[in-house]
Amino acid sequence: MTRLVLIRHGEAQAAVDGVLAGERGCRGLSTLGRRQAEALRDRLKATGELGDVDALYASSLPRAAETAAIIAPAFGDPEVRIERELREFDPGEADGMTWEEFNERFPVPEVRDPHQARAPGGESWAAFGERVERALARIARQHSTETVVVACHGGVIEHAFHLWGIPTIHGRYIEIYNTGITEFLWSEAWPWHQPSPPGWRLVRHNDAAHLFGLF
Repeated sequence: MTRLVLIRHGEAQAAVDGVLAGERGCRGLSTLGRRQAEALRDRLKATGELGDVDALYASSLPRAAETAAIIAPAFGDPEVRIERELREFDPGEADGMTWEEFNERFPVPEVRDPHQARAPGGESWAAFGERVERALARIARQHSTETVVVACHGGVIEHAFHLWGIPTIHGRYIEIYNTGITEFLWSEAWPWHQPSPPGWRLVRHNDAAHLFGLF
């Protein structure tokens, strides 16, 4: 079986500041974000619930890379493999703007087109999804039968659901907590359901029990 464990980064400083955080605007984790990542690290180290982790990946954005570095000791401090293709959507010219300025300069269109970016030089939702889904599929192929942890972003996790054909409620938005765990499992056969075709299963989503009492 192949296990792909996606972990959303801890709270970003840009979220506190109300700033769009692409490659220019991201300033890493907030103080709370670091505490969230530390709580996840301590939980995973204490429980050993992921077993042996064969690879640890992170988006190239500082908030995800910092999250991966904090949780790495729970897995024996493996090298963090930075993957730029796993970053959140590229906001283009809006990178580093406040959300207020962004909405003023690039208002939400009456009809949203997933193939149209809001800001010049930015990614559309569809282009972002194609990039992320290619990266996730490649990582899954490269680590067949292994356990892989990926520190990434909410948008990346949303597109993982689409990639593996796992429906979300009404096919729309899903809640994704900071440092929440979303785990997918691939198997050629499922012994409790025969005949069963090979495929991905969602094991858990938004598991953030380590955050209880943190706030």
